[in-house]
Amino acid sequence: MIKNEAKNLGFLFCGIAKADFLAEEAPRLENWLKNNMHGEMQYMENHFDKRLDPRLLVDDAKSVISLGINYYTEQEQHDPLAPKLSKYAYGADYHQVIKDKLKQLLAVINENIGEVNGRAFVDSAPVLDKVWAKKAGLGWIGKNTNLINQKTGSFFFLAELIVDIELEYDVQPTVDHCGTCTRCIDACPTEAIVAPYIVDGSRCISYLTIELKNEIPQEFKGKMDNWMFGCDVCQDVCPWNKFSILHQEQAFVPQNELLSMTKNDWNEITEGVFQKVFKNSAVKRAKFVGLKRNIEFLGE
Repeated sequence: MIKNEAKNLGFLFCGIAKADFLAEEAPRLENWLKNNMHGEMQYMENHFDKRLDPRLLVDDAKSVISLGINYYTEQEQHDPLAPKLSKYAYGADYHQVIKDKLKQLLAVINENIGEVNGRAFVDSAPVLDKVWAKKAGLGWIGKNTNLINQKTGSFFFLAELIVDIELEYDVQPTVDHCGTCTRCIDACPTEAIVAPYIVDGSRCISYLTIELKNEIPQEFKGKMDNWMFGCDVCQDVCPWNKFSILHQEQAFVPQNELLSMTKNDWNEITEGVFQKVFKNSAVKRAKFVGLKRNIEFLGE
């Protein structure tokens, strides 16, 4: 019933895992933080225990329902010289779109099963999305640390509903199909994938253009591959993404105004244009000053 309803709401995948302590992830997360691979993302240091145990986020949590929603599009910015933004930011802010769907799913669960206590998560709390999605059988975590699905690649968002009822769990772990391929490692413009399955977040273009609040370090001058918000390189080169399918989500359809902006339009962007073009967009996370900083850094 839950999986059928998830499909009706437009989710690409739905898998369910038992809410438990992530013993395997604890040392990995600790080392990653110890090596300062989170850069200025101080929030990654907070709630270490909650990140590893969903039962600390939802009282008496029994199940983690992992969901994926497709955002793949073949539409592109019209000017090949314009600074680039990641596909996921073309449409409406995914946080709100997915949160609304999760609330609807929880309402249906309550209608059909009875009083269920649960919380919806979309990048908004200390939840290790990819680990739970892997446990729920949605895919494997690739060498670029993105979750990859054999049938549809990796251009999808992840979200969770953590609930206090026991459900039937998906126990088939997905086999890692990266093999000997190193395309993502070889293609990363800033060499952020420091080893297979390890990304130094402080070198990642997504981090540099979105999370970093200070100036972009000069060592990345000429290495940004013209990305002003996010980066799709490690996904674009991944062989599994030849299986990507076009999304059907109306909210993720890009505005023509955004795609038609030229290099010159971006260079001369004003706060008014920014507010209009990115009214309900995830790009607002970088704020106008952040996006302007990124564009200027690319042009210097």
